[in-house]
This record gives sequence, structure tokens and C-alpha cells, in this order.
Amino acid sequence: MTPEPAAQHYFVSDPAVAQKPRRITAELRGRTVEVGTDAGVFSPGALDKGTAALLRNVPDPQGRSFLDIGCGWGPLTIALAQADPEASVTAVDVNERSLALTAANAQGLGLTGVQTFLPEDVPAELTFDTIWSNPPIRVGKDALHQILSQWLPRLAPGGTAWLVVQKNLGGDTLQRWLRETLPEDFHVRRAATDKGFRIIAVERD
Repeated sequence: MTPEPAAQHYFVSDPAVAQKPRRITAELRGRTVEVGTDAGVFSPGALDKGTAALLRNVPDPQGRSFLDIGCGWGPLTIALAQADPEASVTAVDVNERSLALTAANAQGLGLTGVQTFLPEDVPAELTFDTIWSNPPIRVGKDALHQILSQWLPRLAPGGTAWLVVQKNLGGDTLQRWLRETLPEDFHVRRAATDKGFRIIAVERD
């Protein structure tokens, strides 16, 4: 069964989905970029509303090692790399078409600090000072919890993860689960509400 479009940025590309490459223009934190997208990845026609809400509300990334969980065609990865071209930006997705697009878009914009990985290929020793993610809510609660349980503990001490979740798709419930599940040195708060989206900050002591 083909995943819903809203979930495809954290699914393996369905080979039955024919490629339909296109170029689009998007504004990422005040910078206009032209990028490539394709069928079979998340939001191929435009910047997703949740991603846009996250980008409007996050501060500049801190530290030198950044992570984008579920990169799609790469808007968060690109914005992280543009904020600090000297930083190392790791883009993770299980959709190999997404990884290829993110890598090509970063290269086309001259962003040399970007690396793309399948989840199992990320070096185990890597930790991250800043994490940005529009997590794939529609994969289901258990799968979503597994994804966040895999990556949020790799936040470095003093680091912050920023997540965007639509309120009516469980943003408040997810915030409570994070607060109850993460270790004591993690602190979870609602940083903003933007047009029906919750911006959740997860900070590590």
C-alpha cells in the first residue's frame, strides 16, 4: 500500500510512483531558493505549511552539528546550512529519492557541509547541537515515537531540538509524551503556536 503523501517523507519511495521532476521556488528564512522536487516525496509542489511555520519560529541554529529528521527534498537542511555554511548538517530519511534530492539541492546551492543518510547509516558517534524536524505524524503514533526515541537522545548537552506538529494531529499529546518519556536532563516546552501548528522545543541540560 502506498503511504499517504503527508507521510512519504519517512517512507521508502514506492517504485510504482513514476518520477515527475520539477523545479520550484521557495522562501526559507528570508532567502529565496530554486530547488528540485519529484513525485513520491513529501510536499513536492511547494513548501509545506508546517515546515514554513517551523522556519518562521526557530532561532538561528546553535553549535556546529545539525540534524534534519525526515528531510524530504531538503528545506530544513538547506535552511540550516545557509544559517551556518561552516556547520555540519546531517539529513536523514528512509526515502532514498528524498535523500538524492536533498543532496542535489544542497550541492546546487553551494552548501558543502550537508551529508545525507539512511537512518541506519548515520555514524553512531555523531551527536547534534541543533535538531529541526517536521516529523511524519501520519506514520502512526508508535512509529513516530520510535523515530523520536531514536534521534532526540542524540541531542548534545546544551542542544535544542525544534519540532513542528499540527495541533489537530496531536501536537499537545506529543508534547506530553516527550515530557514523560525523555530522561530528566531533557526539558520540553511549547515554544510557539502558529496557524494551528505547535512548535515544540526540546532542550538538553
